Amino acid sequence: MKGLLLRLSSLDADATAAVRVIAHFQALLAADRVDPAALLRSTAALAECPAGWELADGRVLRAGPDGTALADRPGRMSGAADLGTAGRVWLERPGPPGPFDDLVLEWLAVAARTLAQPSPAADPGLLEVVLSGRETVADRTRALRLLGFAPQAPLRAVVVAAPGEPEALAPALLARGGAPGTVRAARLGGHGVVLLQRARVPGAPPAAGGGDSPAGELREVLRGTARVGVGGAVEALRAAESWQQAVVALRFAVPGVPAEAVADHEELGTAAVLAELPAARLRELPDVALLAAVAAREGGAAGIEALSAFCRTGSLRQAAAELHLHHSSVATRLERVEAATGWRLRDCGDRFRARLALYAWRLAGAEEGEALTTPGRGAAP
Repeated sequence: MKGLLLRLSSLDADATAAVRVIAHFQALLAADRVDPAALLRSTAALAECPAGWELADGRVLRAGPDGTALADRPGRMSGAADLGTAGRVWLERPGPPGPFDDLVLEWLAVAARTLAQPSPAADPGLLEVVLSGRETVADRTRALRLLGFAPQAPLRAVVVAAPGEPEALAPALLARGGAPGTVRAARLGGHGVVLLQRARVPGAPPAAGGGDSPAGELREVLRGTARVGVGGAVEALRAAESWQQAVVALRFAVPGVPAEAVADHEELGTAAVLAELPAARLRELPDVALLAAVAAREGGAAGIEALSAFCRTGSLRQAAAELHLHHSSVATRLERVEAATGWRLRDCGDRFRARLALYAWRLAGAEEGEALTTPGRGAAP
């Protein structure tokens, strides 16, 4: 799906339609009492063709674009997606697939897998026990088992700063290749907390670090003002460590461009150490003062945005594509930044220096109170 979205982003009208498809399924999954029949009715109306689902027990459900239930004998399938133990879903067209059928099928499959899973909503009290460094191993083991997690298997914590319920992120966290797993979510202390444990696929080699990061899936679907911090994969009994890493990562996340709105602690690497410095100390750094001066100038926000995209991608054209600008416009903005800072951004050393300064500048300007506290269990560093 990531490749499809990248191709669609080249055309504004198609990109808008793709975002509308994703938003449609996200809203549907966030709604109460959605069931397989309702999912198919909604999908058929969106795709303007019949949609079907063969459930794990062998039952076949189908719906037409007008919302009516159809007989259980499928028509010509123009596209289908296997759900593993949850069955399969498909779209039915007499001719070739529509331009967005791949995307609709991808999200229909994600939604169907989600409906086949237990609700991701979790008891906040159990999450507090799992994330606490003070509870006994026995208590944490019991809480993990009650939430459906294996205590010795790798687990990740994700912190979400956004309106709405964190459960809405569950489809994205389990989307990649239909990977099975367990997701539990709740709202604690004003932020969403999501715990993810991917199941080991038989025959597949163990992933580096104990499990794939969900940052990629989240960047594909995140929109609006949401910010997300992703912790590393740790043994479930040490979930507090991943939670602390996710809290640190959240401080590096900025809303807007998905690549910046989702911060992964593992991707930050050594730069995460900057979060241990007081904001006042960061503001005193010469490079941070330079960026503050750039941002304060007319058009400074656009310059910072271009600088960030270029430092992250290392390519003028990739930065321009990400910002939906012509590459000459991005080049002009970068020239102004270079004139103000003295950096030569084509030089890898200066580009590294600029990116480190961006991290420090954002941390220095972060709102007070960003550090999160798990109610009743103590603050996360």
